[in-house]
Amino acid sequence: MTGNPRAFRVLVRNALFRRVELAALRRYDLLGELDGPPPGGSGVAGSTFDAERWQAALAGYYAEHDRIGTGPDARGPAMLLLTQDGPVWTARQIFDDPAGDHDWGISAEIDLAASDEAGVAAVRITAVDRL
Repeated sequence: MTGNPRAFRVLVRNALFRRVELAALRRYDLLGELDGPPPGGSGVAGSTFDAERWQAALAGYYAEHDRIGTGPDARGPAMLLLTQDGPVWTARQIFDDPAGDHDWGISAEIDLAASDEAGVAAVRITAVDRL
């Protein structure tokens, strides 16, 4: 899975942008399914983003802006900061806000070994906030 870094970057970009699309639709339920505790398990306290945590995290954004852009600019390479260093990459997916501030986004870690094992980009959301 991670042996082709270019192809894996595309998977990471798609996984993070999917979360942007769901955040734009305010589909906290589906975000929680992606990032909440695994079925049948509670996960580690504070380490998962369930629907309620997504909604709380995005409340500050939506207090300032009425929407999250999902057009071509929102998906562009300038909106994803990806540090490809070591066995865990870090990412910051920036929201395309109407004011053009670009100061809100999603921070995540991508575990390469877990990605290889799962066959998909193993994304763990660490924050949804303003920088």
